[in-house]
Amino acid sequence: MFSNQETFTTKRKALRINLQPDIYGTLAEIGGGQEVARSFFQAGGASGTVAKSISAYDKTFSDVLYNKNQSGRYVSSDRLKLMLKKEFQELVDILQPQKDRSTKFFAFANTVETLNFKKTNQGHGWMGVRFQITPFSEPNEVIIHVRLLENDSILQQYTLGALGVNLIYACFNFVNYPNKFLLSLMDNLSNDRVDINMIEMHGPDLDYVDNRLLSVQLVKNNMTKATIFGPQGNIMQPSDVFYKKNLIVYRGKFRPITKVGEDIIKASINLFKKDKNYKEGNTLTVCEITLNNLIESGNFDERDFLDRVDILNSLGFNVMISSFREFYKLSSYLTKFRLNRIRMVVGAPMFKNIFNKKYYTNLKGGILEAFGALFQENVKLYVYPSKCNDKIITTENIEVEESVKYLYKHIKNIRKAIDITDFKEENLDINSAEVLEAIHKKEEGWENKVSKTVAEKIKTKHLFDY
Repeated sequence: MFSNQETFTTKRKALRINLQPDIYGTLAEIGGGQEVARSFFQAGGASGTVAKSISAYDKTFSDVLYNKNQSGRYVSSDRLKLMLKKEFQELVDILQPQKDRSTKFFAFANTVETLNFKKTNQGHGWMGVRFQITPFSEPNEVIIHVRLLENDSILQQYTLGALGVNLIYACFNFVNYPNKFLLSLMDNLSNDRVDINMIEMHGPDLDYVDNRLLSVQLVKNNMTKATIFGPQGNIMQPSDVFYKKNLIVYRGKFRPITKVGEDIIKASINLFKKDKNYKEGNTLTVCEITLNNLIESGNFDERDFLDRVDILNSLGFNVMISSFREFYKLSSYLTKFRLNRIRMVVGAPMFKNIFNKKYYTNLKGGILEAFGALFQENVKLYVYPSKCNDKIITTENIEVEESVKYLYKHIKNIRKAIDITDFKEENLDINSAEVLEAIHKKEEGWENKVSKTVAEKIKTKHLFDY
């Protein structure tokens, strides 16, 4: 292993890999030029590292080489995995009998869509490495998805070259330090050039890695704004999972999710079923947790986070971790994807806060600018009632400042905010903080405030320090 105290330039990283005699591999690149291969060749000494470089730019060649002459999506994780599998196996079959027994093989691949000539698309792509940590061992695999943010295809290619070198270098130097691995991917880059919104690590030397925690670190390190994973804990790429879907997103701490939380989700789904745009099987429900709800007193409690997610996953919910404190930022993020309809679920107290102008003093247009971002054409708010002094609070009786009353009425009149009326009043008194405190103090009765599934999960898995 090399010393890792210094951040090296892209060229120096490539050279250090080239000069290490026991690393040997293949570079396969589709769609974004051959920038990674170019970096290794220009650094010098590439004959000691690169067994083959290839660019199957033509789609027919790509199908023949990697998909047994079957068609399919070219810029996708499936195509990337086919590339990695084929190139690594070919490398081992041909060269392992001939090379020094200390050689560790790797296959790097990417499949990328860079900015087109008319600049009408979003540059993005998949990149990965299949590699051995020790000779003759089963390979590990690291896969990432990136969004290319620069407004020039040549600059995007340079970014791909640097990122590819960073990824290969990290696989052979930082594989035992996951967060350092992540941070090193941005060496000589910045988050206004590239967004890494998905990463997965698998393999015999990477069994200790929980990819959900890795995803949270992407958000925490400001490498992406949000990450999402499914009920099986599988990491998902947002543009794939959101594509032409209806979305119901409910923000909360879920610490733990109580009967009222489950009722909010169920009632929201039932309300959306009345919408003419509702389609069975095409509506995605996501529980969103903001980063500030995960980090308390400056610390990120990994166990606490996984406890929350395990319960949500057991109920069949998708989970999103985001860095968006304000709802208008979340709305702006979601509307960038090709979603059909977005329904954001809020409680009545939160709905009232949305009309508080103090949250928008950083915007030149103040609350009007924020609402322009929040209430985009395909976005509506579903408002779940609350109880105060035995009074049910809905959008009909919420008190807002005099200066925003007409704005409030306008939002109501154009049905951008809709009350959830199908709710269970007996659940409105439930407070998740009180439930959590009861669990910690080993008090009885908290089980009545969560569903049977959640109670059993907490007890059998010893969640929340039960």
